[in-house]
Amino acid sequence: MNADATELGRASTLESPAAGFDGEAGLDGEAGLDGAVEVVDGADFTDQVFAGERWTGRRFVDCRFTEADLRGLVTERCEFTECDFTGADLGESHHRGTALRTCVFTRATLTGSTLTACSLLGSQFTDCRLRPLTITDTDLSLASLGGVDLRNTNLAGLRLREANLVSADLRGASLRGANLSGARLSGTRLEGADLRDALIDASALATARVAGATVDMSIAVGFARAHGLVVDLGDQN
Repeated sequence: MNADATELGRASTLESPAAGFDGEAGLDGEAGLDGAVEVVDGADFTDQVFAGERWTGRRFVDCRFTEADLRGLVTERCEFTECDFTGADLGESHHRGTALRTCVFTRATLTGSTLTACSLLGSQFTDCRLRPLTITDTDLSLASLGGVDLRNTNLAGLRLREANLVSADLRGASLRGANLSGARLSGTRLEGADLRDALIDASALATARVAGATVDMSIAVGFARAHGLVVDLGDQN
């Protein structure tokens, strides 16, 4: 079978009602007779319309969703690995337990979307429309979020280990209890942000803009020391 025929076959599998992508009950998310969930690999869904559909247990690898209409899409326990969402509309979409690992989001729209218990490990966001965004219990480790606008967004408790937040606008955001260890914060706007109980490198925080941010004692002491101050905490007994 030639490459074009293979590509067509992959696309047909996704669009077929039997594959469960019409939102109805059927094979959506169910294992095949051999117990394995089908993987859609290398398919091109550019400009396709999947608005309002419900996907469960689907797996996509190296697929292109460029300029696709995914508005209102609902996913649960799906996996997207190294997929391209350039120009895709994911507005008002809802995702629970879904992994979008090492995916590319360039000029994508996610306004009004919710992500719950998801993984965005290593994914890249460039010139995206994100606010308002509801995101809870989600892993953004190693994600590239340089320059994103997440002002006044609740990011409490998120995992942002070694994430690129250079020049990101997080003014007024809650990062309370978030794990920011190893995150790049050069030029990050954290004015008015809540950083209490966050795990954050004091040396990285020293490169951010933090006027008016709320911090706890441990962060305040680390920040002061990173600026060369000698901190006298007095008698702690």
